Amino acid sequence: MQKLLQHKYGWAALLIVLITAVYLSAGITFRADLTEDKRYSLTDATKQLLSNVDTVIEIDVFLTGNLPADYKKLSVATKELLEDFSSLSGNLVRVKFEKPGEGLSNDTAKAMLYDSLARLGVVFERAEITNTDESTSQLIIPSALVKYGNRKPISIDLRSSRRVFKQYNVVNDVEPQEDKEATRNAAEALLEYKFANAIDKLTREYIPTIAYLVGNGEPIDMKINDLGESLRNDYRLAVFDLKQGYPDPALIDALVIVKPTTVFTEEDKLKLDQYVMNGGKIIWFIDKLHAELDSLMRSQAEYTAYDRGLDIDDLLFKYGVRINGDLLQDLNCSKIPIVVGRNPDGSPNMQRVPWPYYPFLSSKTNNPVSKNLDRVLPIFPSSIDTVKAPGIQKTILLASDTNSRSVSSPALVTINSVKSEEDLFSFNRSYVPVAVLLEGKFQSLFANRAGADLMDSVQRVTGRPFQRLAVKEGKQIVVSDADIVTNAISNTTGPLPMGELPFEGYRFANREFFLNCIDYLVSNNGLFESRNKTIVLRLLDKEKITAQKTTWQFLNIVTPLLILAIAGGIIQWRRKKKYGI
Repeated sequence: MQKLLQHKYGWAALLIVLITAVYLSAGITFRADLTEDKRYSLTDATKQLLSNVDTVIEIDVFLTGNLPADYKKLSVATKELLEDFSSLSGNLVRVKFEKPGEGLSNDTAKAMLYDSLARLGVVFERAEITNTDESTSQLIIPSALVKYGNRKPISIDLRSSRRVFKQYNVVNDVEPQEDKEATRNAAEALLEYKFANAIDKLTREYIPTIAYLVGNGEPIDMKINDLGESLRNDYRLAVFDLKQGYPDPALIDALVIVKPTTVFTEEDKLKLDQYVMNGGKIIWFIDKLHAELDSLMRSQAEYTAYDRGLDIDDLLFKYGVRINGDLLQDLNCSKIPIVVGRNPDGSPNMQRVPWPYYPFLSSKTNNPVSKNLDRVLPIFPSSIDTVKAPGIQKTILLASDTNSRSVSSPALVTINSVKSEEDLFSFNRSYVPVAVLLEGKFQSLFANRAGADLMDSVQRVTGRPFQRLAVKEGKQIVVSDADIVTNAISNTTGPLPMGELPFEGYRFANREFFLNCIDYLVSNNGLFESRNKTIVLRLLDKEKITAQKTTWQFLNIVTPLLILAIAGGIIQWRRKKKYGI
């Protein structure tokens, strides 16, 4: 190096080398994720998806501006993630942070803009900002729009569909308190999946077909309004009448069976069985018992829930599950409004009381469908047992909480289902399954009872031979409550979203669970791996901070000054000793 600098043109050569090194390094990116939970690493499926992008994808993020601390953190995490998306796609994913309508002074134009965004699925939220002397309301738009070509944009709710609550006593506490920091942290964990899933849906060439099954008393009225609208946005939606023929897995990617009320004949079960054997996928939402809140309200006292007699137990048992003839209760539950008296003006006095027949459901396992999901609300669910089925893997998707019990059929349903302290002690079961995922090579229910005539009839009608064993690995999801995916109907506003009770004002994660189930059954892109990402929230102990505040202030402020003073004194003492000054 010294000889180079001594040369006449040494400095020029060195400058050229440095410029060349900087130019070459600009095309080389390297980052090591040293975090334990790999929060800055993308899954292989997401990387593959982004590497295949060949057309510009625009992403407008509306969570920007002067935000509260928790939303600011979410905005920064979104920005960092999308920078990675842009880099891995060769800058074909183009990101813009903007607050819509910020330059508009006309309130009418701004309202029209917000209304058009709301129709696309953009969510708006009012946050109360409290200062020392006043409280102000701020409009926050925690959403993003993903655009691709001339296809309809997909809206992403950046918030988590899972609310995290602080420790809660279901008997003594009035309402659980949300842990906002943990909730926002859960939102960060889902960002990769939400954006990758939106890009996949916009760029995919094949759109799966989902068929809603009818023919056995399934609802076809406004009670499935939200189900139909939710499926229509992302899939081809069809209706298939089981009485009219055999469902064809080459045309129908998945069947949705919701709340059948009449018996399944042997021919019905054969059609479904052969659909599964030929690679078809089914998601079952079954009410084994007839239990409806309307029936209880009409009786004004009690109501006996009875078996519907659907006659599908043998089919489900063969596939690996049994829906029990009971009603599941849990003390960690939703509330229903009931009349507890009369006001002085004669109007009814309503009060919301806990209703154990509406237990909160959540995931107790690391499954790809319901992890990082908010609570799901069922209505009169039954319990599920898994049974032996060779080659079938069972995964519990939803289960009750830790204070559960089941009431066997014929079950007597009353408004006051917990009458004494002794009743409380009977809630001694935990994590009772309500939704189960089945995966593997299913065996036919009719494998050992199919004669030549039956096999010939299947061949003649379907054009395919009778299958005793599934031709390939399959998937099914069995849920022991159909009202998870039906919706209530308000007399004033019409159909409510699934997972929302009248007068409740809160929407549970029923829709997210349902769409995750469908997506898992029909998608083979591997993006569900990113749903299992967990970002550990490492918070300081607030009680310790309060108790030890003075100690830590002393250590952080006074101690460094003392160390400097002592070090200065030692240096001065050594100078005097060495130089005599």
